[in-house]
Amino acid sequence: MWWVGWLSLLGLILGIIIGLKSPLLVPVMYSKYLSVAVLAALDSVFGGIRAATEEHFDSAVFITGFFSNALLAALLAYIGDRLGVELYMAAIVAFGVRIFQNLAIIRRLILKK
Repeated sequence: MWWVGWLSLLGLILGIIIGLKSPLLVPVMYSKYLSVAVLAALDSVFGGIRAATEEHFDSAVFITGFFSNALLAALLAYIGDRLGVELYMAAIVAFGVRIFQNLAIIRRLILKK
């Protein structure tokens, strides 16, 4: 199952390259929602890489977490926007902390091997 982590990382890199090369433009009014949703999706990707490195990856957990985190983060940003409160900042902080924690754990696990 070690290849799942590498496959996830390859998919992430490939997605970044395709995203940079595509002429897709996001309207400014949606950029807040999309940025939070992408951050939540990245959190799920790094969580999947961590789970694969720890050898307990479950694809159902990964897929549901990927979409539910992205949708919840975008919904949180939308609700905050409607209330006039910058709620998306809470999602940015939470997902940012989780990404760095997962990255630190992945690094330690790889160095142990």
